[in-house]
Amino acid sequence: MKEQESSQQLSSTANEAQKDLAADKFLTIASAAEAQYTEKRSKFLAFAFPVSTAEEVKTLVDEYSKKYFDARHVCYAYMLGFERLVFRANDNGEPSGTAGKPILGQINSNNLTDILIIVVRYFGGVKLGTSGLIKAYKTAASEVIANAEIIEKTIDSRIFISFEYLLMNQVMRIIKEEAPDILSQQFDNNCEMTLSIRASLMPRLRTRLEQVRGVVVKEEPEAGSTM
Repeated sequence: MKEQESSQQLSSTANEAQKDLAADKFLTIASAAEAQYTEKRSKFLAFAFPVSTAEEVKTLVDEYSKKYFDARHVCYAYMLGFERLVFRANDNGEPSGTAGKPILGQINSNNLTDILIIVVRYFGGVKLGTSGLIKAYKTAASEVIANAEIIEKTIDSRIFISFEYLLMNQVMRIIKEEAPDILSQQFDNNCEMTLSIRASLMPRLRTRLEQVRGVVVKEEPEAGSTM
């Protein structure tokens, strides 16, 4: 009866993991990219960067504002976090909604996050008008994204396990079948391992390990961690 219950529990966990596969991944760019767009003699220099914090964004915006101090405008937009809830668009003196917003729109259109796009404008002597500005910033952002390598990343979870050496074969069989990354390991009479795996697959891995009597599973310890 216990074996049947365990089997049903693993099956249920596996089904839930399948549903969550799309929820623990996101798209971003692999490295910095550049592009240039010209509209009625105005030059738009576009730069895209992979970022993960607002501090990184501020540092890059400050750097490019100083680097292109002679430009008319240095506009930007960014999106942070796999849930895509942290974002900002800045027009830097352009009419409201004509620069940062269309840049951000291209980030959204490509479902990207952890990305900053800066567009530097050198005025060419001909006013573009509201619609012209929107088109120009949108195109510049679109072209720099096209020049970037878009990659898929997953949200990973970590656990710490400890067990007696006698349980090594059972534990390693589960690890081989579930294929988590082994971040650290220590084998002695009492063995310890830190494992990392895609968040949607963690419930199944954890359930299987907890079903082995004598294996202690807990969140990765903050103090004394070898990470």
